[in-house]
Amino acid sequence: MLRQALLAALPLLAACATPQTGAEPKPASGPDRPLTSWTFVSIDGQKPVSNRAELRIFEKRIAATVGCNGLGGDLQLINGQMKVGPIISTQMYCEGLMEQERAVAELLGASPAFFVENGRMGIKSGKHVAELVRKAD
Repeated sequence: MLRQALLAALPLLAACATPQTGAEPKPASGPDRPLTSWTFVSIDGQKPVSNRAELRIFEKRIAATVGCNGLGGDLQLINGQMKVGPIISTQMYCEGLMEQERAVAELLGASPAFFVENGRMGIKSGKHVAELVRKAD
């Protein structure tokens, strides 16, 4: 189980360690290319602290950051609900970001309801809510 969690964490850790210059070629398809990418507009009614706050959805997994740590897990979309888990995360301390990172981790871990309409996504659990806009491909 620990080995699976560590293997699942490798792409997240690599994303944190690899500088993104925008010049790298993207694969045409495959498990490392997200199906959709989203930018957080609000987390619990507040503007994201970082302009790097994003969510990426892959075929069978999800990855998110609020601007510092990466988090993610396996993903199933069932009847308007996100089943995510187990959630794994890097654990760096980031001044000013920890509250929103915790909120996003709790939101995704709560099997939240979601909807997508006109390039916008809403994600809501009993305790947290987020609004996102789709990034251009």
